[in-house]
Amino acid sequence: MFKISDQLKKIPEKPGVYIMKDEKGNIIYVGKAVNLRNRVKQYFQSLSGQTPKVHVMVSKIKEFEYIITGSEVEALILECNLIKRYKPKFNILLKDDKNYPYIKVTLNEEYPRVFITRKVVKDGAKYFGPYTSVNDVRQTINFLKKIFPVKSCNKKLPKDIGNGRPCLNYHINQCMAPCQGFVTKEEYNIVIKDICNFLLGKQDELIAKLEKDMLKASQNMDYEKAAAMRDKISSLNNMFQEQRVLSTSLEDLDIVAMARIDKYSSVQIFFVRSGKLVGRKSFIFDDIEEDDKELMGSFIKQFYSSSKSIPGEVLLQNEIDDIGIIENWLGEKRGSRVYVKVPKKGEKLKLIKMVSQNAMIYLENYLQTEGKEKQLHADIIRSLAKLLEIDDIPSRIEAYDISNTGVSEITGSMVIFENGLPSPKNYRRFRIKSLNMQDDYAAMQEMIFRRFKGGEEFSVYPDLILVDGGLGHVNAVIEVLMQFKINIPVFGMVKDYRHRTRGLVSPIGEYDLSDNHSVLMLVASVQDEAHRFALKYNKKLREKRYQESILDQIPGIGTKRKRDLIKHFGSINKIKAAGVDELMAVKGIKRKMAENIYNFLGKV
Repeated sequence: MFKISDQLKKIPEKPGVYIMKDEKGNIIYVGKAVNLRNRVKQYFQSLSGQTPKVHVMVSKIKEFEYIITGSEVEALILECNLIKRYKPKFNILLKDDKNYPYIKVTLNEEYPRVFITRKVVKDGAKYFGPYTSVNDVRQTINFLKKIFPVKSCNKKLPKDIGNGRPCLNYHINQCMAPCQGFVTKEEYNIVIKDICNFLLGKQDELIAKLEKDMLKASQNMDYEKAAAMRDKISSLNNMFQEQRVLSTSLEDLDIVAMARIDKYSSVQIFFVRSGKLVGRKSFIFDDIEEDDKELMGSFIKQFYSSSKSIPGEVLLQNEIDDIGIIENWLGEKRGSRVYVKVPKKGEKLKLIKMVSQNAMIYLENYLQTEGKEKQLHADIIRSLAKLLEIDDIPSRIEAYDISNTGVSEITGSMVIFENGLPSPKNYRRFRIKSLNMQDDYAAMQEMIFRRFKGGEEFSVYPDLILVDGGLGHVNAVIEVLMQFKINIPVFGMVKDYRHRTRGLVSPIGEYDLSDNHSVLMLVASVQDEAHRFALKYNKKLREKRYQESILDQIPGIGTKRKRDLIKHFGSINKIKAAGVDELMAVKGIKRKMAENIYNFLGKV
C-alpha cells in the first residue's frame, strides 16, 4: 500500500519531474523541480497561503511518482511532454494544442511542389509558417497557383515526362505542365524562387523583377505576356498591402501578452516574420487562480513544446520563472540562440501593449458569446447529474454504439463529450474481432474491455458512460467494468417508437427526460453522434471490401497492384473515371493491363 509519509522520505534531492495521481490512478498534476524532495514535500505540509485549487488537488492525491533527470532543461522537456500526453486536470492546459499549418516547398525534388502540411521534417524542403488559419493557407496556395502555375501532382519528374496527357490544371492555366516538357527545369525553378520570395515577404525584389520582365515583353511586342505580368504585379500589390509591418528591423519574433477578467484569462501570440505580422493565435483559460507569472510560464512551455517554428526572439508581457532554462531549451529546438525578453520601454513595449489590447478585446468577446454558451452547457450537465443522482458532475461523458451489416463489418464507436460539447480529437473506433455472428452485447463487451484494459491513449476515465441501447447493453458494460473493479455510472440511451431519444435507463429504473428539454437535447446529441461515428467507420469498411472485391475480378490484378491502384486513385469511382494513360501512371501497370482495367470497369 502506498503511504505518502513514507514515500516522501525516499525522494532524492535532484532535478526531475513529479507526477500526482488520484485514487483511480489517474494523473491529475505534473510538475518539475530543481529539488524534487523539497518541492513535493511542500504540497503535504502547511497549505496556508495556497489557492483553493491547490487545496482541492492535494485532497485528491493518493500516490505520486517521480522521474529523475540529468538537468533542469531535461526536466522541463519531460514535464511538457507528460502534460501534453496526459492532460492532467489541475495543470494549466492549452485547449488548442494541434500542430499549426505550414506551406511546404519541396526543394528536395527536381520539380518542386507547393502544398499545406502540419509536419515539419528535415527532408531538404523549405517550410514557411507557422500560420494560424488553415483557410488562410489554402487561400494563399490558391493565389499562388494562379500567379505561379507550378505542378501539384505526384508525378515523378523527369522520369514521367511525356507519360499521359496534360491534366486539367494545365488547361485552366494553373500548371505549366512540366510533365509534358512544356517548360525547362531552369524556367520552372525561376518560378519556384519567385514563390519563395513571395512567402518570405520580399515583395520589392519580386515586383521589381516582374516589372523588368513586363517591360522586356512589351519591348519585344509580346503584349499578351506583358499583360499577364501586369496582372501578376497588380495581384501581388493587393496581397502585400494586406500585410501589416510591425517591426522596421525586419526580424523574426513572437509577441506574447495576456488579459484578465475575474477568473478568465486570454493569452494572445502574434507571429512576426521578416518584420511583418503573418498570423496570430488566441487562447482562453477559465477558472484560473494562478498569477500572471505562473500562467505565462505554463503557456510558454506548452505552446513551444509543440511548435516547430522558433524565432530568434520571444517578447513576453510578464516575467516568468526559469527564463534562462527556457532560453536554452528553445535554442536547442531552433538550433541557434533564442532570446526571451520582457520589454520595459521603446518600440517592443508598444508591441506588447498592442497584443495585450487585442487579448482583452478577444476575452471580452468570448465572455459575451462563448462564455455564456459554456455556462449554459455547465448548467445542463449539472441538471443531468442531479436527475441521475450521481455524485460527480459528468464533465467527461463517453458514449458507445455498435454498427453492423452482417458479420464481416461489425464496428463500434467511442465518442467523448467534455463539458457538454463534443471532443472529436478524442473519439476512437473499434473493429470487433471476436465475433463471427451478430451479437450486440458481446460486441459492446469487447469494445469496453479493450477501452479499459489500459494504454496511454485510454489513461483518462470518464465521469459517466452512456451506451446506445437498453438495460441489456447496460448490464453487459457493467459486467466488464466489474472485472476491472471500476465504478463509473452507466446508463442506456433508449428511443421511442419513432426512433427518437426518449430517456435513459439503468438497473435502478428508467429516467424520463420529456420534462427536461435541455437535458434531453444533450443526450440526443450524444446518441446521434455515437451512432454517426460508428456508421461512418462501418461504411468505410464496406466500401473498402467492395473496392477490393471488384478489382479481384479483373484478370492479372493481384494484391500488390490492387493496393497500388487504390492508393494512387483513392476510390473505385476514381479508378473507373480514369483513362488508359492515367491508369498507366500507376507503377507496374503497362498499356495492355491498363486497357483491361478500363474495359472491365466500364462494364460494371
